[in-house]
Amino acid sequence: MAADVAEFVRHHNFKEPTLIGHSMGAKTAMALALTEPDLVANIVAVDNAPVDARLESDFARYIKGMKKIDEADVTRQAEADKILQDYEKSLTIRQFLLGNLHRPEGSKAQKFRVPLSVLAKALDHLGDFPFRNPDEVRFEKPALFIRGTKSRYVPDEVIPVIGKFFPRFELVDVEAGHWLISENPEAFRQAVVRFLELKE
Repeated sequence: MAADVAEFVRHHNFKEPTLIGHSMGAKTAMALALTEPDLVANIVAVDNAPVDARLESDFARYIKGMKKIDEADVTRQAEADKILQDYEKSLTIRQFLLGNLHRPEGSKAQKFRVPLSVLAKALDHLGDFPFRNPDEVRFEKPALFIRGTKSRYVPDEVIPVIGKFFPRFELVDVEAGHWLISENPEAFRQAVVRFLELKE
């Protein structure tokens, strides 16, 4: 995925953008920063760390629910939400997941943009990080790591590893779980704005 993002940056001729990624997107941003540091100005990694981590069992359940929605050929988001309620009780998380719905051209039914069958097959390795040795590769530019205080993806014991791969990192805690952008959007926004203002 990091190679795809790098190609996107080049294709659109972006000059040293800030990459902001949540969860798997955070690992993508970290991997891109480590492989092609000249391509980006800085990164914001949201609730993930540069280590291998098992995904919570929630993800398999979410994909199962999302597949049910695809199979049901829903035409309204409210219909999709009703189906997803059997798989996730939190409205905030359901809204986040349903943000991937779109109506393909020529179709009445809404479908997910992400390839659910590919995600389902890859779940066992989605939490992996491609780099093992911070002595071999580092990102020497600014990096912001934002973690949810109720999430388990960035525990205190991985902070030294973050510092080895990203020696200029800052860490901000947000009162939220893993879905912190949806759960506490204002705290997330403030952290990102503060980080970017300092870089100007």
